[in-house]
Amino acid sequence: MAQIKRSGGTGVRRAAKSQSRAAGARRAKAQTSSLLDRAMGLFPFTEEQWSTIWLTLIIGGAVGLAFVIANLAGVPAMAHAQVAAMASDAGFEVKHVRVTGTNRMDERQVYARALAQRDRPMPDVDVAQLRRELLELPWVADARVSVQLPSTLAIDIVERKPHAVLEKPDRLMLIDAEGAELEPIAREAAAKMLRISGPGAAKQVAELDRLLASAPALGPQVAAAEWVGNRRWNLSFKSDQVLALPEGADEAASALVKFARMDGQNRLLGGKVATFDMRSPPRIYLRLPGRADAVEMGSAPPEGNP
Repeated sequence: MAQIKRSGGTGVRRAAKSQSRAAGARRAKAQTSSLLDRAMGLFPFTEEQWSTIWLTLIIGGAVGLAFVIANLAGVPAMAHAQVAAMASDAGFEVKHVRVTGTNRMDERQVYARALAQRDRPMPDVDVAQLRRELLELPWVADARVSVQLPSTLAIDIVERKPHAVLEKPDRLMLIDAEGAELEPIAREAAAKMLRISGPGAAKQVAELDRLLASAPALGPQVAAAEWVGNRRWNLSFKSDQVLALPEGADEAASALVKFARMDGQNRLLGGKVATFDMRSPPRIYLRLPGRADAVEMGSAPPEGNP
């Protein structure tokens, strides 16, 4: 009996399986691409921006890997130079400087220091040193420096806040609440600001703030404060009257509170008295224009409104 052989059966099944696997791979790839597209769509980046991001990550990874390999080989200085050269060739160098946070200070002072980094490879940018240089500027209370790949140096400045005017022998100087000198100021511009004078007065600004805070009703009436003998304050009011306070933070605060209470009862400010002397508590001495001697308050009432 003749035998019939089925030729090609196994080949057909293999071909069918291969086609099935290929179709499954295409479907899996399409599904993965779809999921990736949806995931990327969640972020507010264009296709061009995504290309830049991926390129940055790839080049940055390559540079980092080269640096690690060179360090493991025991040549960190050579590694750093090589990494800097690779970064520069790849476009990772300072081309742009962005400064934020400057409102009152001269922004050119920041750029003058930052532009020294221009065209420098990103690995060579010493952000710590640049921050130290920026902190030397009078207006700068703090500075945050960072590199933004591929080519931007970002600087965020925290400015000091003007607080008072320091009267110096040759000029008026704007200062902050810590007494740091910011910049000269014209007399007209300083007319409505608190003026501080006396040797060492700038170091006592915080103490003066605490003193005035003890009698908040009087604070807006104070036009100037003189630090006398490096030990006590004379306060000048907008009424051109002067209050001499005793030594010591607690003693001065107590005297100022007492004066505020008396002013509320007797309207001392705006009256005829030129000077109120409270340096010897609990006594208060009054000086009137045209009189050489002082009158102790309560012992001999001055003529008219005190």
